[in-house]
Amino acid sequence: MTVYLITYDLNKSDKNYEGLHNEIVKLSNNNWCKPLKSVYLIRSSLSSQSISEQIMNVIDKNDYLLVIEVKNNKYGWLTQQMWDYINQYLF
Repeated sequence: MTVYLITYDLNKSDKNYEGLHNEIVKLSNNNWCKPLKSVYLIRSSLSSQSISEQIMNVIDKNDYLLVIEVKNNKYGWLTQQMWDYINQYLF
């Protein structure tokens, strides 16, 4: 399984955050975390293209989406609880 970073900008006034969240959880087989407001980290056996195509079905055509494969070379400023989850369940 591969770890991906998913980030997005939803631009429509009536944003579909719930639909987006549900799709990401489904694509991750429940291996996900949301360390920042518009960022998810997920584990999936799908390709970045396949993940993007599935998410594009639930967001608007004027929204933006970026899906990037992540390697286990990470550093940042998050809560200890978030780092523990990332290290235990994603890497």
